[in-house]
Amino acid sequence: MAGSLAAGSGGSGGGARRRRRHKAPIADINMTPFIDVMLCLLIIFMVAAPLLTSGVTLDLPQSAAGALNVDKKPLTVSIKADGQVYINDSETPETDLLGHLQAIAGQGAGTDERIFVRGDKAANYGAIMQVMGRISGAGYKKVALITDQDNQ
Repeated sequence: MAGSLAAGSGGSGGGARRRRRHKAPIADINMTPFIDVMLCLLIIFMVAAPLLTSGVTLDLPQSAAGALNVDKKPLTVSIKADGQVYINDSETPETDLLGHLQAIAGQGAGTDERIFVRGDKAANYGAIMQVMGRISGAGYKKVALITDQDNQ
């Protein structure tokens, strides 16, 4: 009799079978990789966002006017303090400004497109007005001056 008891309870197979029956498969979604990817994307966009601004550094005057809502990248003419003129990010001599603007108008939406003028605070007012006159001479009617918002 002792032999039959030892044979029946000697293995741990019966206990292992019972434990397997009570374990259910885990059906939860592992959120850790998803959160890691989202945080990486957040950091990438936070670093890349300041790089998308205009490339010409100017010290713009302050203004109490609000920001404009613009869907696409606008055409921007920048005048630095030393009188250098830029169309978007490329330097353009002031004498060639009229031809460049007319060529851009022929390629895109024409002269109905809004054009932004960014003038450095230390730039000569006459130079800015001369550039605006050339923009009007190219046929553009919607000309806007860009300023920094006043923090007061």
